[in-house]
Amino acid sequence: MKKGFILVLSLLLVAGMAFGGGSQERGAALEPIPSEECPPEARGKLDVYFCDHDGDLVADLPEDERFWQDPETLIFAYTPVEDPAIYEDIWDPFMEHLSEVTGRDVRFFSVDSYTAQVEAMRAGRLHIAGISTGPTPFAVNLAGYKPIAIMGGEDGQFGYTLQVFVHADSDIQELSDLAGRRVAHVTPTSNSGHQAPSALFPDHGVVPGEDYDPQFSGSHENSALGVVAGDYDAAPVASEVVDRMAERGLYDPNDIRIIFETDPFPTTSYGIAHNLHPDLQEKIREAFLTYDFEGTPLGEEFGVDGFIPITYEQHWSQVRAIQEHNNIEYRLDDLD
Repeated sequence: MKKGFILVLSLLLVAGMAFGGGSQERGAALEPIPSEECPPEARGKLDVYFCDHDGDLVADLPEDERFWQDPETLIFAYTPVEDPAIYEDIWDPFMEHLSEVTGRDVRFFSVDSYTAQVEAMRAGRLHIAGISTGPTPFAVNLAGYKPIAIMGGEDGQFGYTLQVFVHADSDIQELSDLAGRRVAHVTPTSNSGHQAPSALFPDHGVVPGEDYDPQFSGSHENSALGVVAGDYDAAPVASEVVDRMAERGLYDPNDIRIIFETDPFPTTSYGIAHNLHPDLQEKIREAFLTYDFEGTPLGEEFGVDGFIPITYEQHWSQVRAIQEHNNIEYRLDDLD
């Protein structure tokens, strides 16, 4: 029998300090919505501060305008990466475009964890974010995050695959050979780096946590480079991340071998806090969908044509199914 587990995403209040106190104009602090106003069928998996009367699985705009945010300075944070300084430069032209379309100042903040991202949006200090595949449902349910776009091609295609890396000289040929080996997973919330392997690998003859003990590396970059260096025997990684690493010369593709690959998953989601003023939400959406990637650092780095519209309900259905298979609960740990 497969053992389920409860994944707890701790939201640390101190993480929000990285996003600059309360200098931005903010709405009133969110309050728990009583059950008589938000019955269980409208709450779903959302935390008590949010409700979903329209059934799209994301938090509704608060009915009380006191809780709307309409900041003069918008804060954007991209998903944690190994070298934040590089990505801040890559995002700078888009930040300028976002500022032009919205008429607001825009500030980029680097984060070192998914927890910091989620907590900051929950606290009202983060307005726009790019959040990795696996943590996206946590942000939706715990922070009122509303995914609106994803990077893709002009044909509307997008996605990445889960690949399992081994060293080119390894005797590992298939997933069942991972039993008893040193296997790097990324983080507990990572889709391709942990959630999907936990759900999919048992059908291929190996059960993470039983046949081997996952060693969390902290990032796809660390996992891939660890395999190349011989620190790990294998690692499930996201194809889009390791492809960019190879293009930057961080490892030689000839040093690794892929023994398993899935069908595509959605990539990083881009979205907004649910309680931004509706006019501002539309402007931010416009900024994403009108940004031309051609000749820009984003286009060069990610190899796509632009942002395309998405919905959490439709495009994250496979990811939600995996997390439900793993008995994931979206809840807060006790705060210190």
